Amino acid sequence: MSNFKKYFEPCKIGKMELPNRIIMAPMGTGYSEPDGRFTKRHIDYFTKRARGGAGLIITGLTKIEKDLEYCPRMKLPFADSDVMIASMHDLTTAVHDYGGKIALQLTAGLGRQADVIGAATPIISASEIPAFGDPSITCRSITAEEVKHLVESFANAAERAKMGGFDMVEIHGHTGFLVDQFMSDVWNKRTDEYGGDLDNRMRFTIEFVKAVREKVGPDFPISFRLAVEHGIPGGRSIEESKEIARRIEAAGADAIHADAGCYETLDLIFPTSYMGDACLAWAAKEIKKAVNIPVIAVGNMTPEAGEKILEAGEADFIAFGRQLIADPDLPVKMNKGKAEEIRPCIRCNEMCIGNAFSHLPISCSVNTVTGRESYYELKKAETPKKVLVIGGGPAGMEAARVARLKGHKVTLMEKTGILGGQLNAAGAPEFKKELRGLISWFDTQMGKTGVEVLLNEEVTIEKVKETNPDAVVLAAGAVPVMPDIPGIDGENVIGVIDCHINSDSIKGDNIVIAGGGLSGCDTALDMAESGKQVTIIEMLPELALEMNVVSRVSLLGKLAAAGVNMVPGHMIKEFRADGVLAADGEGNDQVFPADSVIMAMGMESDNALADKLKEEVDELYIIGDCVKPSKVGEAVHTGFIAGWRI
Repeated sequence: MSNFKKYFEPCKIGKMELPNRIIMAPMGTGYSEPDGRFTKRHIDYFTKRARGGAGLIITGLTKIEKDLEYCPRMKLPFADSDVMIASMHDLTTAVHDYGGKIALQLTAGLGRQADVIGAATPIISASEIPAFGDPSITCRSITAEEVKHLVESFANAAERAKMGGFDMVEIHGHTGFLVDQFMSDVWNKRTDEYGGDLDNRMRFTIEFVKAVREKVGPDFPISFRLAVEHGIPGGRSIEESKEIARRIEAAGADAIHADAGCYETLDLIFPTSYMGDACLAWAAKEIKKAVNIPVIAVGNMTPEAGEKILEAGEADFIAFGRQLIADPDLPVKMNKGKAEEIRPCIRCNEMCIGNAFSHLPISCSVNTVTGRESYYELKKAETPKKVLVIGGGPAGMEAARVARLKGHKVTLMEKTGILGGQLNAAGAPEFKKELRGLISWFDTQMGKTGVEVLLNEEVTIEKVKETNPDAVVLAAGAVPVMPDIPGIDGENVIGVIDCHINSDSIKGDNIVIAGGGLSGCDTALDMAESGKQVTIIEMLPELALEMNVVSRVSLLGKLAAAGVNMVPGHMIKEFRADGVLAADGEGNDQVFPADSVIMAMGMESDNALADKLKEEVDELYIIGDCVKPSKVGEAVHTGFIAGWRI
């Protein structure tokens, strides 16, 4: 029985009937052709989500024109020409074949937030203000005549979307992009009819919403995505957003998609694990008070949180973005009461947002198939093999799962008493609970697929010979780096993994973290939020440099808010009973008092078995951290590929 009944009630946006209240939130993919056409990769990606039961899919940014703003390396789709209608039709037909509905999200452009390096046109905005990516560049203020061009372009693009078979258009009016810049007095400094009071700042938006409505007719749905707050000084207030939403409704919109943020507050646009569940639900709740049309809530949603929001009447639809990338079958599993089989998004922002920011096609840390649905098709092996997987971390479990799905007989041996490897420690803080959820999902998959799991099994070369497998996957993981520093074996020095597994090992309230990478920073935040006084000492000039920019901004902000003393650019010289001796870049020594010191100075591969296995095993795959210590996504991907290749 499903615990998510509210999601599956009959519902509408305008006159469009939907099978449920689950919407796939728009996210850029980087899958387009250089000329902006949709591709087979788009079709595979979106039809997978349609098959999974999403009530409505909203595509990522689609540009309405390229005369005023064009950045080729963003690989955005375009709706600026009738030539694009054919690829639109290919996509929408495929989605409709699986019973899905799909909306095209339209944008006028990024404006001041455009890519200053890759732009093929000058950076534009509502006003002559500094460009976000390079404040030394002053944006060109577009003319009133060019505003009219954008209004016409919106209308024409929406008409092409309708001709191409889309079921709705959504207008991108949020995250501080060009439309948002016109509506916001923090960026709009114009003195003509498009600047000044709210009436003038809204003029552009109202003109193009009305123009779109006139082009597509009264029955074609229009949604508007609105940043309810920007989170910066001088940014939009909630009360102003309510008035904006009312005006957008009056102009002809059928739904408001409520979120928050701009590029100065990236973690509001792409919420991180540090921000908790349903962290933007307040935005939909506030807009719901102001309008009579449906409101869509978004932002670190979980099935459980969304159900409560719907039950409370605080939103009409729940949008899942990264969660539907991680598990396209989320709606079906929710409806069939199989929540334990939902593969969790770990909110890492690495291969989705991180790839997009690097101008790469998006993927997913926990779902290797994302964006390669045809290429990574899992076919049953013609000759099933006996497969031994050594190591029960994410790489090993994924290899075992995939090999078993291909029909092989798989045994996984783990030297400890639990599955999960380093995820058990990394997922210990409450703000990393999604990692614990990933361990649970893998555990469920081991049983569901029929992988034989043997715990407390230390694998030796003799045991491999005794098992006599046809193929071996070595996923032995990594071990902590132990540098040659005096006092490192002191009683008050605890490893970062040990401190999470055995919290009683931490003594006192004054803690020094030796190492400012991700694991050290996460541990520091966890300790600080539990009331301890925490200092991070890092030899590099900045902390957590291996993280993507969005998650790093969020983490550093949380560390500062929690009062963590961050000390980069210092080399640890000695661990003492009363603290840590470290020197800055100029050789000046300083003692940092500590009751306990937590070692988080990195990991090194545990590849002791590798050379022996190479001599004994014909089909050997060495994956995960025992090749090179890496992030969760890299471990999962190497596991998938090993299982897929066997």
